[in-house]
Amino acid sequence: MRKWEELPIGMQNEKVRHYYNILRKKRFSLGVKRIFDIVMSIILILVLFPILVCISALIKIDSEGPVLFKQVRVTQYGRKFKILKFRTMVNNADKIGTQVTTKGDARITRTGRLLRKCRLDELPQLFNILTGDMTFVGTRPEVPKYTCHYTDAMKATWLMPAGVTSRTSIEYKDEERLLENAEDANKIYIEEIMPAKMVYNLQEIEKFSLFRDLNTLICTVIAVLK
Repeated sequence: MRKWEELPIGMQNEKVRHYYNILRKKRFSLGVKRIFDIVMSIILILVLFPILVCISALIKIDSEGPVLFKQVRVTQYGRKFKILKFRTMVNNADKIGTQVTTKGDARITRTGRLLRKCRLDELPQLFNILTGDMTFVGTRPEVPKYTCHYTDAMKATWLMPAGVTSRTSIEYKDEERLLENAEDANKIYIEEIMPAKMVYNLQEIEKFSLFRDLNTLICTVIAVLK
């Protein structure tokens, strides 16, 4: 972890300090967490390589456009990076609709629906984990459009890298349904859903442990299978 005075100015507030002091005492666990991320991401990339190739082929056959969807998100210390996902929507979907997905979104392709249902669209994020932009378990990264609405407390989630999964992801696995009938999906997300999700995210920082991370990974697999 960075020293307090080395954090971005916007993060140096009393709300963030509370969570910073908690994580500061768990520096060893955070170091082990990073080693786990590197080792497991390499192993999974090698083991899943044939599947990654097959999915790429299906995406190209199903619709025009690139195999990967790249989008600017925000991770540790408020740093921007490009998250990698298998493309599940028509090309340039982010330019013809909202940046949150609603149930029955017409922009989703046939292959995309299957990938989303099984969470396979997230597999390319193994490369984000390997480079250190993300971690297996942590707060899901938001786009700058939404992080500009973060409160002082919400910025505490930037003390750790953004995650592929989390307790929040499990609780809100059907988030698309919550936005199904929303007239303004962006407004509802910013004012209602995002603050509610942040309650879980901040609780997870307070309770952080390697065992809890492992338990979250297991719960995620179970949730996907269900």
